[in-house]
Amino acid sequence: MNSPGNILDREVSGHDLFDSPLWPADKPRPTARWLAQLGAACRPFEWLTFLYLAWLTALVAICHRNIAHPLRLLGLQCAIAAAVALLALAAQSTPSTALKFARHWYPLPLYLFFFEELQGLVHALFPAWYDARLIAFDRALFGVHPSVWLAQFATPALNDFMQFSYMTYFLYLLILPALLYRAREYARFWTVMLSTALAHYSVYVIAILFPIESPFYSLASVNPRELSGGFCTALIGLLEHFGRVHGAAFPSAHVAGSMVAILASWRYRRWLFCICLPFFISMCVATVYGRYHYAADVLAGLAVATIAFQVGTKWMESQKSAATS
Repeated sequence: MNSPGNILDREVSGHDLFDSPLWPADKPRPTARWLAQLGAACRPFEWLTFLYLAWLTALVAICHRNIAHPLRLLGLQCAIAAAVALLALAAQSTPSTALKFARHWYPLPLYLFFFEELQGLVHALFPAWYDARLIAFDRALFGVHPSVWLAQFATPALNDFMQFSYMTYFLYLLILPALLYRAREYARFWTVMLSTALAHYSVYVIAILFPIESPFYSLASVNPRELSGGFCTALIGLLEHFGRVHGAAFPSAHVAGSMVAILASWRYRRWLFCICLPFFISMCVATVYGRYHYAADVLAGLAVATIAFQVGTKWMESQKSAATS
């Protein structure tokens, strides 16, 4: 007869639990089976998002004293990771059109949510703003403060056009992916989504490592005149009132996300590139004209997007079999 001590030792070791007839040796354990299913269901976009969430979790855990409501943020990161994993698993195992649609399009609100989340994270590592360095860079490059110099051309009509150009960012994130999705070119669709995520996540990480608050705040004393206009100016004012993030200006997320779309349009839909290019150039100018960014932010956004598109394209090419649906 086995003594209680021997039974306890075997239970703690785990051998009796999993090697007994109650758990056949040839049957995968639940955790291992679930992880295997998750690994098969997830694609590069999910793995990249998990990596970004891991970075955020580590940042909050280490720098919690510099962050408001760190436990709430940690809970949020875990909830988002779980939701992404469950959606990937559900879309993989269920032939549901609604789930398939959600699986393809949930990245777009995710980019915006992570950007808004930066409001409480920009000073997690460094308490100061480093705008003086970018102000000096712009002045050395142009001989003036670009946003201050552009103010001399301000008129209500021009202000409205520039604000419209600034808002075209949201269209760049949507139009090309929608065309590719409708044509069932899923490998190209996920290449755009992955590259856009690489660009945005890179911008967000840099924004925390190098806090910049933007000319709207740093040059307010020399740029006191408000940019007044019509409908587009009023609309962007409303959006900024509820969604403006103090910080996270370098690199420009607007420019980075839009530049990925421009590069992808050149590769996949050349006619769309020809239509969007003038508006994209206007948007780049509008980010400075509207005092959202320094010229340095624009240049950095262009560089980040170019690298992200190259990396995203090569990554998806290595995953062709997983990108066809």
